[in-house]
Amino acid sequence: MSKEKDTHIKINVQLDENKVPEKIVWSAPDGGVNEEEAQALLMSLWDGKNQETLRMDLWVKDMPIDQMNVFFHQTLVTMSQTFFRATQNEKMTATMNDFCDYFATHLNIDRGEKP
Repeated sequence: MSKEKDTHIKINVQLDENKVPEKIVWSAPDGGVNEEEAQALLMSLWDGKNQETLRMDLWVKDMPIDQMNVFFHQTLVTMSQTFFRATQNEKMTATMNDFCDYFATHLNIDRGEKP
């Protein structure tokens, strides 16, 4: 019989006087992360009872647009990979990957591809 173990992820958000994020710091001790600074986060939680996605989208007010573009591109690529692992739906994954390529091309994002 396996033992249950709790783990914790902690996110601290410092706000300015208008409640706009200025600093995001997070810790995940089981993952070796301790008080690391981040500029943005997108978090989705599935509420199975109500059949809806709950989300939290935050970014610091001084995050540059070019970094936001890369952040979104990398997030979309990761979502495509996660979707495939969860569903094994090759056709939709390929469509999602095509959109990721389109997104990167039209925003001039360097995808770090090697020749």
